[in-house]
Amino acid sequence: MNRFCLEVSGDLACFTRPAMKVERFSYDVITPSAARSVFEAILWKPAIRWEMRRIEILKPIRWISVRRNEVASKAPMRNVQSAARAGQGNLALYIEDDRQQRAGLFLRDVAYRLHADLVAVGGDARQNPVKYREIFQRRAEKGQCINQPYLGCREFAARFRLIAQPEREPPAIAEDRDLGWMLYDLDFSKPEDPCPRFFRAEMHQGVIDLEHVQVIQ
Repeated sequence: MNRFCLEVSGDLACFTRPAMKVERFSYDVITPSAARSVFEAILWKPAIRWEMRRIEILKPIRWISVRRNEVASKAPMRNVQSAARAGQGNLALYIEDDRQQRAGLFLRDVAYRLHADLVAVGGDARQNPVKYREIFQRRAEKGQCINQPYLGCREFAARFRLIAQPEREPPAIAEDRDLGWMLYDLDFSKPEDPCPRFFRAEMHQGVIDLEHVQVIQ
């Protein structure tokens, strides 16, 4: 079987809606692209691709409003390049002069079961798919990862564990909800101009089935 299941949880999460330009306003649940990034944080190779199949919401959807101080700008790339060539330079940002207060509506106390297929797209993975399945299973069982998985924003770290038998786990929340249009993923067929793709997210008894969704651009 190429399908794997992870239980992912965290204290806070923010799966930002693209329509919000400044303030961070989260979707109600984890997006497929954010779920995929959790699997990629454990194992990513050019020869494989992760395809999300199912999302189970394990805890009620709860919100928290936060107002934070953020820096409004970043060091100009031209200054960075000049400093790299010269071996020295002033790249400092003075927070007191460049501070902005921004509001955020985040999720709190979240937990999901994520189901994904490991798909071979390169020669090595196609010739020896068992190798990649075993690598992922071994790493997930030990809690190893390439980078720390996160829930939408890097400051919201995610805990994860591999689920060997999902059918024996407690059911998802007993709730039906139309979640509206949600970001599915980015289409990188044109790397210089990635295109967002959306789908109509519907939760039935705490489950979002991604097997047969219609994705639009």
